Amino acid sequence: MSTESATAREQTSAENPWPVRTVARKIADWIHRLGAVWVEGQVTQISARPGTQTAFLTLRDPSADVSMTVTCPMRLLREIEPPLRDGASVVVFAKPTFFLGRGTISLRASEIRAVGIGELLARIERLRRLLAAEGLFAPERKKRLPFLPKGIGLITGRASAAEHDVLANAHARWPAARIQVVNTAVQGPTAVPQIRKALSLLDDDPSIDVIVIARGGGSVEDLLPFSDEALCRAVAAARTPVVSAIGHEPDTPLLDHVADLRCSTPTDAGKRVVPDVREETARVHQLRDRARRALHGWVDTQCRLLDQLRSRPVLADPLGPIQRRAEEVELHRERGRRAMLHALAHEQAAVASARARLTALGPAATMSRGYTVVQYPDAEGNLQVLRSISEVAEGTPLRVRVVDGAVHAVVRTVEPGE
Repeated sequence: MSTESATAREQTSAENPWPVRTVARKIADWIHRLGAVWVEGQVTQISARPGTQTAFLTLRDPSADVSMTVTCPMRLLREIEPPLRDGASVVVFAKPTFFLGRGTISLRASEIRAVGIGELLARIERLRRLLAAEGLFAPERKKRLPFLPKGIGLITGRASAAEHDVLANAHARWPAARIQVVNTAVQGPTAVPQIRKALSLLDDDPSIDVIVIARGGGSVEDLLPFSDEALCRAVAAARTPVVSAIGHEPDTPLLDHVADLRCSTPTDAGKRVVPDVREETARVHQLRDRARRALHGWVDTQCRLLDQLRSRPVLADPLGPIQRRAEEVELHRERGRRAMLHALAHEQAAVASARARLTALGPAATMSRGYTVVQYPDAEGNLQVLRSISEVAEGTPLRVRVVDGAVHAVVRTVEPGE
């Protein structure tokens, strides 16, 4: 809290308040101590009555809903060439003034300069570089327009040629196009806030797929609202694709760079937001004919393939090859059976021959001729074949195996051979 306000609070109370005149005088004293400043804005209202020495202007900030009253001598207005009109951009050198009787603040101007075309273009160029540096002109951020929007929002002047051009061309190309028109001021100090409000309204409408901002041609001053920074940023932030159709081909306000699509004229916008029903109908017929020809061609090809398949011998007599193959199978089966029987008989004869040889060479055949096999038990009790008299002694039990059995005996004597 400042020293002055603290002092004022100490001097006043609910029981000892200041009168209105005292408060107004103190406010006036504080404001009158302020110095003069240069102020830039748009003239929205001029009141210069004949026979008076003072003129009244309303100076508005085009980027915000803020305005102030300006008073100036009538001679200042008479010295400006060309004469000031609503919407003109000016620079004012003025001093804040507080009117004690009405309790209002205004700017007392001592110099007024109209902003020239060159200065306007320079400011637009500086703003263009700023917006470009922020990426608002980048192609990758621009949204594609729908092929056939279910709803089109049109922001334009009331009963203007731009409105007629957009509606006439859009309905000529697609008669069923649904267009919602929002009429606004398209020049002057109220244009920017009205266009921004209409843009917000249409952007929030889920039935609107594309928004067109259209205006006919005009001077640099007339098209100045469409280079306003606040409007450009609002268009860049919109979720719905925005089409700019301002002026004629040479006119390029900043809105053209920020919008998702720039059309050279309102007529061009009416042609580009909707397809041509005649062209689309012809394209549908063309695609239908191509599909019909392709289908007929495919069917003809398949029919020819079927005819070729039917003409082949295997399909002309499908049972003949099966019967021939059955006869071949039976022939090979009989051959296999005979080969198997021959191989079996041959192997049976070989087995019989081997059995006869084995029988002739076996111990049974030898023993049938009178030979025997003598065995004795070893130390572990296992029977061993007796091969020498040195392997037994008197009293050794023996097992004598003959062809039809075995005889047990005991060694009585051992006689060496001669």
